Amino acid sequence: MMMKSLFTNIKIGILLSFILIVSACKEDSKKIEGPSKTNVLKTVDKSTITYSDDIAFMKSYIDVIQISDASGTSKVAISAALQGRVMTSSASGEDGRSYGWINKTLFESKDTLEHINAFGGEERFWLGPEGGQYSIFFKKGTEFTLEDWYTPHLLDLEHFDVETQSNDKVVFTKKASLKNYSGFQFDLGIRREISILSKEDLQKELGLNSLSDSIRSVAYKTTNTLTNIGKSDWKKETGLLSIWLLGMYNHSPNTTIMIPYTEGEESELGVAVNDTYFGKVPSDRLVVNENIIYFSGDGQYRSKIGLSPSRAKDIAGSYDSKEGVLTIVKYNKPKNETDYVNSMWEIQDNPYSGDVVNAYNDGAPAPGETPLGPFYELETSSPALKLKSGESGTHVQLTCHIEGDEKTLSPIIRQLFRVNIENVKKVFK
Repeated sequence: MMMKSLFTNIKIGILLSFILIVSACKEDSKKIEGPSKTNVLKTVDKSTITYSDDIAFMKSYIDVIQISDASGTSKVAISAALQGRVMTSSASGEDGRSYGWINKTLFESKDTLEHINAFGGEERFWLGPEGGQYSIFFKKGTEFTLEDWYTPHLLDLEHFDVETQSNDKVVFTKKASLKNYSGFQFDLGIRREISILSKEDLQKELGLNSLSDSIRSVAYKTTNTLTNIGKSDWKKETGLLSIWLLGMYNHSPNTTIMIPYTEGEESELGVAVNDTYFGKVPSDRLVVNENIIYFSGDGQYRSKIGLSPSRAKDIAGSYDSKEGVLTIVKYNKPKNETDYVNSMWEIQDNPYSGDVVNAYNDGAPAPGETPLGPFYELETSSPALKLKSGESGTHVQLTCHIEGDEKTLSPIIRQLFRVNIENVKKVFK
């Protein structure tokens, strides 16, 4: 059916799933529907949006699967219609803060758009690379331009199958085929398991000394497996895939992204941080200190950073000093793995020199233009998966949100990020 344009003047750059949305003719997804006008919630300030608000909104458009811990206070909302995507979560039950950024304007439009449908959500399943001769976002022979960039339907609008479901875990599966820019076809199977963790499990996973009883938390782990179900082996010379997880969160002027890194000489390890995705990030928005990189998550300036396998550690996070919210993303980073897919929009000399962990801060693409959100984003990737026929590769990520006062959050930040909470608060003041 004919779809009318929803957004204008929104541009996309390298590696990011944000697009200048244009008028398009696109087949509507049967899994995404529109409600009657009486069911659409009124827009409220993001800081007051509760988990139950977002659940009620989303249920008018998509299926929502909810899992919770034994107490029922930690909750996670997931959509099978959007590839088993974690849409949002809460550390305080139905009336708790909703952590995931949700693109309500796009849902309300009832459009499906030509290049990408950025519905939001705090962890979505994607595959790389985005650009280059082994890209799965550009067809063979096309130009590496915005007009020729398309999110694979598999990663944008296709429904994942629910294999099993319980109160605290859900497993999704999908079989599909993708062809890359060089013409190689991947026949693949996807298995995505999402499980919620108890406070005791979270403490163990993060190696924390303790978690105060006054702390409110929600944590979930996703185990994402890609299997080569075709007859041909996946080889570097014909292109490889990586598992790519991206999370969109609600921005604030008090949110600082924290990414620990491995120190060392640039001649040996390369640059500490790649900050040139959308043009060099100004020094008042990106600070590289000893052992830690600070990046603004205020949603006021479009920018992105990335760390290479020689620099990245297995953790990233953010701290909202006003609301007392600490977000942590921890993932499996295999030792001695150096091949990560490169998503630069060009024919590449080094197609396996990509980043492992990324952070994005939304904002207007240019003066006078409209941001997509705004929001901020944390991303992690698996190594390039060199899989023989029948072999599998797995990428595991843990996401948690912890709410508390400075006294209770300070030792956690110090232990995990090796920084003082006071320094985090004032870095962008």
